Amino acid sequence: MTPAELLAEADRLLTTVVPGTRGRWPKACAWLIRMALEKALDDYWAHVLPAAAECGMRPQLLLLPRFADRTTAEEARDAWLGLARATHHHTYDLAPTATELRRWHSQVSRVVARLSTTSQIAEPIVTN
Repeated sequence: MTPAELLAEADRLLTTVVPGTRGRWPKACAWLIRMALEKALDDYWAHVLPAAAECGMRPQLLLLPRFADRTTAEEARDAWLGLARATHHHTYDLAPTATELRRWHSQVSRVVARLSTTSQIAEPIVTN
């Protein structure tokens, strides 16, 4: 699935009652948004700096300010850190709220749009 498709499914969970998701929809929504962000970054690095795609997410987020604008890098980092916390299973943690999910969805939507535009105009970096 593309980042846009993943975000559309997350939006559906946020805006409509989906049968069979009672109590599970917040985590499912967080996973969809996180997957959209990670897929967008994979696509971005594949075009701009293919070697970065082999790194973990934290190193990719550390590299991002050098290749994308500061706002995009900060939003990507903030969203990913929040989503990583929300998607890990901890016995006593509460599920993310609809407000948190909507904020992450908005952040990731902006990041996806900026990264797709940037990767289309950026020159790929060739590494040996």
